[in-house]
Amino acid sequence: MLKKTSLNENHRRLGARMVDFGGWDMPVIYTNQIQEHHAVRKQAGLFDVSHMGEIMVTGKDAFALLQKIASRDISLMKSNRVTLGVLCNEQGGIIDDLTIYKYHDEKYLMVVNAGTASGDYEWTKKHAVNMNVQIDNISDKITKLDLQGPAAENILQKITRDDLKAIKRYAFAEIKVDNVPMTVSRSGYTGEDGFELYFPNEQAVQIWEKILSVGKEYGLLPCGLGARDTLRTECGMMLYGHDIDINHTPLEAVYGWAVSFNKEFIGKAALEKQKKEGLTRKLIGFEMIERGIARDKYLIFYNGQEVGIVTSGVPSPTLGKNIGLGYIKYDRRAPDTEIQIQIRNKLVKAKIVKLPFYKK
Repeated sequence: MLKKTSLNENHRRLGARMVDFGGWDMPVIYTNQIQEHHAVRKQAGLFDVSHMGEIMVTGKDAFALLQKIASRDISLMKSNRVTLGVLCNEQGGIIDDLTIYKYHDEKYLMVVNAGTASGDYEWTKKHAVNMNVQIDNISDKITKLDLQGPAAENILQKITRDDLKAIKRYAFAEIKVDNVPMTVSRSGYTGEDGFELYFPNEQAVQIWEKILSVGKEYGLLPCGLGARDTLRTECGMMLYGHDIDINHTPLEAVYGWAVSFNKEFIGKAALEKQKKEGLTRKLIGFEMIERGIARDKYLIFYNGQEVGIVTSGVPSPTLGKNIGLGYIKYDRRAPDTEIQIQIRNKLVKAKIVKLPFYKK
C-alpha cells in the first residue's frame, strides 16, 4: 500500500493526478504542468514534499558523527545555516545527497530523499556506535512544504510576524507561521527564491490552505512533482536514483565541490584513489539540436560510437528547448561537443552545454 502525506485528501479535492513516487501517493500535476512550472518562475508555487525524510541527530557527538558520514567539511558551519552534502559508502558510491541543518553544535537535522530515508537512518545509526548521540527518524511526524518563486517572500510574510528578510540564502530560523511553530529555511529545489517549511503533521491542512488562500492574489499555484522535475532539471539539480546513485561517485557527478579532502569521512580513500587515477565518466548537460526528447536510460553516441547514457531528460518550459543530463566518457565531456541520443532506434543530434541550463 502506498504511503500518503497528511495532505492527500487536499490534493485529490484539487483534482491532482496522483502517481506512485518512491512508494508514496503523490500529486504529479494539478491542472497543467507547464502552467505550474511558469508559476514558480514568474509568481509562486506551493509543493507538498512531505515524502522527504528527516533525521534528527542530537548529543555531544552530533558534530563528530555528521563530520564522519558526510563528504563535506561542516567544521566552519555556523548555527542556523543549511549546507548540502553527500553520504558515501566505503567505495565512494553515493548512498544519498542530503541537506544538513545546524541548530547548534549538538543538534543537526538531516533532510534526505524519500526512497533512501530508512536506509540513511540505518547507515547513520551503524556509524554512531559508541558515540554520545541520539538519532531519531522523525519523517512520519513532519510535513514539509516548499513555497518557491519571486512572490514567495511576500506571500509568507503575510502570515508571520517574523522578518523573513532576516533569513538569508541557505539559512533558517525557528519562527511561527499562522501561529504554528516551525523551521523555515530560505532554500529549495527550483532555482528560485523561496522557503522550505518543516512542522508537525497536525497543522498540515491549516498551513497548506492558508498559504494557498493568501497566495491567490499573487498568482500562487499548487504544483506537482512534474513541475518540480522540469524546474530542478533546468537548474542542473540531480535526482537520486536517476542522476546519482550507489554506482556513481560525487566526483563523477557534479558534487566534487561537496567533497572535502581536508578531513576524514567514509569513502574518502576511494575518492582519493579515483581522483589520482582519473575519472572515466562525467555527468554532463546537453540540449537537443534536432527534434526529440531524451529520456532516462537512452544511449548517448559520439560519431556513431556509444559513449554514455541519459539519466534525465525534459522539455524546458523556460528555455523552449529539450534538455537532459547524462554520463559520458570523460574525454568527450567538453561543452559544444556534438553528440547523438538514440531515440527509437534513430540517432538524434544534441550538444553538450555548461550547467546549469537556467540560472536566475
